[in-house]
Amino acid sequence: MIGAHFNGSEFNQKTIFDHPTGLFVLFFTEMWERFSYYGMRAILILFLTSSIMNEGWGWEREDAMELYALYTGLVYLTPLFGGILADKYFGYRNATVMGALIMALGHGSMALEYFSDSFFFLGIALLIIGNGLFKPNISSIVGQLYKDDDIRKDGGYTIFYMGINAGAFLGILLCGYLGEKVGWHWGFGLAGIFMFFGMLQFYFAQGIFGEIGQKPQKKIDEVNVEKTSNWPTSVEWDRISVILVFSAATIFFWWAFEQAGGSMTIFANDYTERNLTGDSSTIFKIVNTIITIVPMIVITYVLFRLFQNIFQKYFISNFFLGMSFVIIWGIVIWMIDNEFSQEATEIPASWFSVLNSLFIIIFAPIFSKIWASKYNPSGPIKFSIGLILLGLGFAFLSYGSLSIPFGAKTASVSIFWLVFAYLFHTLGELCVSPVGLSYVSKLAPARLIGLMFGFWLLSSAFANGLGGLTGSYIDKISEGYGLSGFFLIFTFIPIGAGIIMFLLNGFLKKRMHGYN
Repeated sequence: MIGAHFNGSEFNQKTIFDHPTGLFVLFFTEMWERFSYYGMRAILILFLTSSIMNEGWGWEREDAMELYALYTGLVYLTPLFGGILADKYFGYRNATVMGALIMALGHGSMALEYFSDSFFFLGIALLIIGNGLFKPNISSIVGQLYKDDDIRKDGGYTIFYMGINAGAFLGILLCGYLGEKVGWHWGFGLAGIFMFFGMLQFYFAQGIFGEIGQKPQKKIDEVNVEKTSNWPTSVEWDRISVILVFSAATIFFWWAFEQAGGSMTIFANDYTERNLTGDSSTIFKIVNTIITIVPMIVITYVLFRLFQNIFQKYFISNFFLGMSFVIIWGIVIWMIDNEFSQEATEIPASWFSVLNSLFIIIFAPIFSKIWASKYNPSGPIKFSIGLILLGLGFAFLSYGSLSIPFGAKTASVSIFWLVFAYLFHTLGELCVSPVGLSYVSKLAPARLIGLMFGFWLLSSAFANGLGGLTGSYIDKISEGYGLSGFFLIFTFIPIGAGIIMFLLNGFLKKRMHGYN
């Protein structure tokens, strides 16, 4: 398209916040996928360890954490194969649709765990397979919306990451609330409903992407075969090596960060004071209402801006998207009303995970502006800062746990230690995760981009599995060194990795060949 600022169709040239409209179609698609993933993850450990009297399975912490490690590890392993299949056979868009549908079926199956345990394990298997097709390929589409030299790409991935965390925020908040307060299967089922809506919204809006993400051509022109080699050039190898170093750094990051769904959830459930009465209860209800309503208003405004650009052209897609927001607003209003009707408040253990997504929504626009300004640091420096901030977050948890006796199974420490931890973890995440996605998109050869995103997520697979396995030793480590000692492990190792990334800055910048 002559004079086009972005890749894709004519409608993709329309902007929202100076970014292509297609970015926000992907924003909401990913939002509903993350709603389903984090909504389910928020209650997984709680469901497994909850007593049978409370309709849980009554598992030991160690056993629950081992299943959590297996699930989260495989969820990030399958994208390697999903990226390869999309590169060679399906195309990114078809893979995204198939993955979303399979995940919707998985959540639906988990909702039936009330009738048979087999449905639960079938659901987990479907989620692992579906995520493998979905996760690497929607991220690939984001990068292809922009021209190669567009400095807005980092900011675009940060906005996309806002969508990820908007979904995580709503999923944890609502699935967690329904799961803990109403019934576990309600939480699992709600995750499936919105995954299905996300799939429909994306499917009916695909035209906005033009040729981006289409099914690969099976026949290749013989002239092009002679001119183009599939084997990477020396420059491409240098850039791939940088991706691999970044991927290695993310292992240390996610190994520690993903304690949020495991040991930090156990800490929130068993070691913090969550029962509030009187003024404390009232203050929490007001604060919780504000932090729920304000992000909902912001996300709804983004929805309105998208509607302004493409509602008439992609009516069916926007119909499903709009209907999903009507349902979400209804659940939010019901939840708030239900809480204010009760005198006392018990903060759901899953609620604390909401803080990560809330802080993302607050700080992501700020970081997006910094990355697009003259103060934009290099990729390795961003990673270094992110790892150090993550370690400092665990330092707060370690300090807050000093009063807990060695081997104690319960305690009542202040919730503010978790709040501080999630704040620093979030600031670190904004320096690593969206930045990493952007650099994979920029540095990877176009013909291998799905594979490179698969390798990127492979590092997360290893990190999640290792993190869950490490978390399963929380009781054994706390008996000998206390919970404070347990969290110190996650303090020192990320900070050490951050220092190494800082020292590698010059070495890696040379191998980026022009990218900062």
